[in-house]
Amino acid sequence: MSNELQDINTNSAFTPFRGTGGIVDNAVHVFAPATVANVVCGFDVLGFAVNEPGDEVIMRVTDKPGITISKITGDDGRLPLDPAKNTVSVSVQHYLNSIGRADIGLDIELHKKMPIGSGLGSSSASTVAGLYAIKTLMGDDRDPINLLPFAMKGEEMACGHGHADNVAPALLGGFVLIRSYEPLDVVRLPHPKDLWCAVVFPDVDVPTREARQIIRNKIAMKDAVTQWGNIAGLVSGLFMQDIDLIGRSMQDVLVEPVRSMLIPDFYKMREIAMSNGAVSFGISGSGPSVFAFTRDEQTARDITQKLQQHLTALKIGSNTYVSTINDAGPRVIG
Repeated sequence: MSNELQDINTNSAFTPFRGTGGIVDNAVHVFAPATVANVVCGFDVLGFAVNEPGDEVIMRVTDKPGITISKITGDDGRLPLDPAKNTVSVSVQHYLNSIGRADIGLDIELHKKMPIGSGLGSSSASTVAGLYAIKTLMGDDRDPINLLPFAMKGEEMACGHGHADNVAPALLGGFVLIRSYEPLDVVRLPHPKDLWCAVVFPDVDVPTREARQIIRNKIAMKDAVTQWGNIAGLVSGLFMQDIDLIGRSMQDVLVEPVRSMLIPDFYKMREIAMSNGAVSFGISGSGPSVFAFTRDEQTARDITQKLQQHLTALKIGSNTYVSTINDAGPRVIG
């Protein structure tokens, strides 16, 4: 295990695995949800899970030691079957190494039920599904937060940076704040139960690595102060169940002005969403997906329909999703 993982695991939020190390089941089928990272003003420190879309992993115990990936669907052949190069198998291997069970044989099927490169945490959903599957097979009843360091290793492989704002909400469900990375300190946040999310994924390519590279390395103090105030306002609004405060706090003066250039008609889509009842509007993760918070389901559905119509007029295809905030995180299915 790397020094990074050792350092993370020494944090008091993480507890050692005290099970027998024995396998409690031979197969499991797990779903893990998509996530919205950054939440406009909270670059790399805020994220929440949604009910759909998501990814699924079927994991089986085999007689031969080591991990194999026998099948990947829904990826158009883009993801590697090589277990040394796939985020699911790599993160699972780190977990097994940490509990001294690298001798176990596993076969993995990955079923992509969400678009790759969507800005909705595609790689993190796959990774979390795999980690939750091995946790279940091993009878590991610790809080899922203990899987977070291993999930971050998957993110590091996927996009070159081991951030947690996608994997943490995918693992824990709900709305999550990454207070610190060194040491890792993750906080579950409350949220209004009647807060709905409308997501639109335009069919354009915005690779995460490239989207990170265009972000400014230096910022003006006045912009930093504005951003700090908005993050504090958003977190306060979540605790106070104040949707108006949430809405007026979701302004980004640091990242969105640059990343929005990669998303077709971003500001026109914002205008459409806000004029049709959205509480807020912004980029999901690195994009190109965009999302709006609303006070009810029907408004969310109306907004996704109007945004999809606008993109169609631009000859851009899109997928839409409407969801409350998913408090459950990953789950065993089937």
